[in-house]
Amino acid sequence: MNTSSTTPWSCGGSRRSGPFPKRSLEIGAIVVAFVYWWPIAVAYVAWKIAGYPALGQMKEFANSGSFSFAGGDGRSRFARAFEAAKGTSGTGAASGNWAFEEYRRAELERLEARRRALQEESRAFAEFVEELKRAKDREQFDAFMAKRRSEGGGPTISA
Repeated sequence: MNTSSTTPWSCGGSRRSGPFPKRSLEIGAIVVAFVYWWPIAVAYVAWKIAGYPALGQMKEFANSGSFSFAGGDGRSRFARAFEAAKGTSGTGAASGNWAFEEYRRAELERLEARRRALQEESRAFAEFVEELKRAKDREQFDAFMAKRRSEGGGPTISA
């Protein structure tokens, strides 16, 4: 009788008696690793999710370049799409329509000018708020000094 095919873990059944399955040991090891040194636990979980690949398979995967973001140049899809939308992908016009490219360029320039204007307004408002804080601080200090002078608690100089 082949005992490896009749174990409760090989057929999906469960029993309360018998040795611990490997999975509970793995979970326990992951918990202990998270408690003592979390990078090892993260690496183990990633290795487990990848399907326990051998070291040679991991090297082959890393050397193939397929781990880069859906392309061979190391940039993410978002970065490539953003550059294409700006028209700086090196291929010239992104849409192929000259009129649309002119319209898009004018709109981008208008938006950039608006962004600069908003930054300037934001800087001016920050300066205004800072000036208000200084004025309020000066007013509070002057009120404190006036109250102190009226109470006769001016500065004392001891020799």
